[in-house]
Amino acid sequence: MPNHSGIPARNPERASANQPFSPNSVNKHSRINGATEVNSVCPYCAVGCSQLVYVKGGKIIDIEGNPASPINGGTLCPKGANTFQLNVNPHRIKHVMYRAPYSDRWEPRPLDWAMDRIAHLTVETREQGFVENRDGQMLNHVTNMMSLGGATMDNEENYLIKKLLNGGLGIIPIENQARI
Repeated sequence: MPNHSGIPARNPERASANQPFSPNSVNKHSRINGATEVNSVCPYCAVGCSQLVYVKGGKIIDIEGNPASPINGGTLCPKGANTFQLNVNPHRIKHVMYRAPYSDRWEPRPLDWAMDRIAHLTVETREQGFVENRDGQMLNHVTNMMSLGGATMDNEENYLIKKLLNGGLGIIPIENQARI
């Protein structure tokens, strides 16, 4: 495990009476000791700050900024610094929740049901707003749908989304928050 602090690691075998550490301090170790370090990118914005994710026993035990990164030099904004909680928060909802129109409560639903519903509503909405011709000119576009992409998507993802939404569904207004 690399030591990014620049401070030499304490070695219990080399502990002596001359060291200013108590035996208790010498025997303590970091909670990331023995963890696998995985390079990652913060999911929140288009900056692309580098993160180090520490995994032990198949679980994420810590996430911190990568000091070797030329982008963020080990620092993270408040959102990036809370990426760990995004992954391990016991209150995080990890299944589909649906609230029917005019309902006052959410109910769990299967993912397949949600995907089918999204597909059905997309097709239904497209059919309601599709304009094939106007004043004798072929348009083949949709007037009642739009897309607003997220800032974390890269150019390749945006290209594919543009192709799908514009060429496949006929959606004209396509925007991305990174440009706004």
